[in-house]
Amino acid sequence: MTQTGTKTLRDSAAMRWIALLLLALAMFCAYIFMDILSPIKDLMESTRGWDSKAFGTMEGAETFLNVFVFFLIFAGIILDKMGVRFTAVLSGAVMLVGGLIKYFAISESFIGSSLENWFTNNLNYIPLFDELGVSPFYRGMPASAKLAAIGFMIFGCGAEMAGITVSRGIVKWFKGRETALAMGSEMALARLGVATCMIFSPYFAKLGGEVNVSRSVAFGVVLLCIALIMFVTYFFMDKKLDAQTGEAEEKDDPFKIKDIGKIFSSLGFWLVALLCVLYYSAIFPFQKYAVNMLQCNLTLTEADPNSFWGGEAVTIVQYVIMLMVAVCAFASNFSKKKGLKYGLMCVAIVALVVYCYMGYMRGTAETIFAVFPLLAVAITPILGNYVDHKGKAASMLMIGSILLVLCHLTFAFILPMFKGNAIGGTVVAYVTILVLGASFSLVPAALWPSVPKLVDEKIIGSAYALIFWIQNIGLWLFPILIGNVLTNTNDPGTAPDELNYTWALVMLACLGVAALLIGVYLKAVDKKKHLGLEEPNIKD
Repeated sequence: MTQTGTKTLRDSAAMRWIALLLLALAMFCAYIFMDILSPIKDLMESTRGWDSKAFGTMEGAETFLNVFVFFLIFAGIILDKMGVRFTAVLSGAVMLVGGLIKYFAISESFIGSSLENWFTNNLNYIPLFDELGVSPFYRGMPASAKLAAIGFMIFGCGAEMAGITVSRGIVKWFKGRETALAMGSEMALARLGVATCMIFSPYFAKLGGEVNVSRSVAFGVVLLCIALIMFVTYFFMDKKLDAQTGEAEEKDDPFKIKDIGKIFSSLGFWLVALLCVLYYSAIFPFQKYAVNMLQCNLTLTEADPNSFWGGEAVTIVQYVIMLMVAVCAFASNFSKKKGLKYGLMCVAIVALVVYCYMGYMRGTAETIFAVFPLLAVAITPILGNYVDHKGKAASMLMIGSILLVLCHLTFAFILPMFKGNAIGGTVVAYVTILVLGASFSLVPAALWPSVPKLVDEKIIGSAYALIFWIQNIGLWLFPILIGNVLTNTNDPGTAPDELNYTWALVMLACLGVAALLIGVYLKAVDKKKHLGLEEPNIKD
């Protein structure tokens, strides 16, 4: 409430969650575009001449400007000086511009154009960046991959700016209330974008029986337009809130560069940032290769295109069932009637089994990996609610790291043992992917709501920006490293569906071990310095 006791939009639970829904839907669309080429890596190789190195370099380019031009730092400053609503709309516009460039690079119009010839003959050597070994291009990189990398860089600036803006927006609307639940719910909904991408990117690429990878990117661009609309709608809602409260976040207590020193001096901040980069580097880069990894380790028989399981209608049916799983699982957390609560849970479980069966019958790796966020959707509200009322955020981060290590080691050593066993391999894959998704839900529910406990309120935006910047170093580096490891540990000319992923997965498991060690130390520091990470967000 305001000082006069008048209720504001923020005091209304419905309005708070509508604001959250707008932000979450925008990030849902961004997450789809982020991985739009991941499930069709094999098609990019066969239709555009990309190999694992080209694919990894292009995917790593998403965070290049954020890391090496420090765009994320500037984004944090913009957020603190200009406020949530301005930065939200700006980030949506930047994402759309980058998406359009990437679409042109992948489109048929680029092939044979003078621009393709220019990119083939240029950007093969970037002074200083080549010497440092961090160039986003390399000699021999396909022209379409180079231009796509440029578009992805611009998109990445907008996407990461949107990420810190959404986090700040949730803090603004939910501080002192169900912050962890809100952040966890936002990420759960946003990560449904991963499943949506896995299902629909190959669907559009193969629509009508003719392969055209640009259709998948066009689908992503349309969603980026929707994301921008969501941010514009949020703009007016947030403006009304400020008018009610008398706040002027872009003018009161303005940001100063020296405030960054306060962030850097916090040991808790550094530990959270390190844990973040280690953990996320083992997840997001993996998503970009996960479908291909499954193609290489599972014995799948793709359904006859003339049958129901191989037709186009099954994609829509399976997606509807996926939404049923997500909606029922998520809603069960908020039902106060036990009968309804358990009824929704049962429907979600049955729908999940049906969904998994359909993925097996379709015989495609992308529909199997699409199950990734579904368990997270079910348990994220539980975890967020627990952190809000009971605390234990640092402990959750440790549990998430342990599960991460176990999952990557399972993919590396156990899944290949089931090669030739279609049912056994698929079951192992489904269980491991679901657990990995559950692990992923532990982090947003525990990590992001902890940041306001470590820094002053007026520099939260900059704190999130610095964490995202450190995180982006890993998100730039590890897609490239995975691509290089695959290239160096497989014989030249190895078919895209016969690559050995063992060492790439071991590398990712090592990141999980390092994250676990940081988590143990963070918990010890929290206990010694009373940072409040193990304490609930909502005080009775």
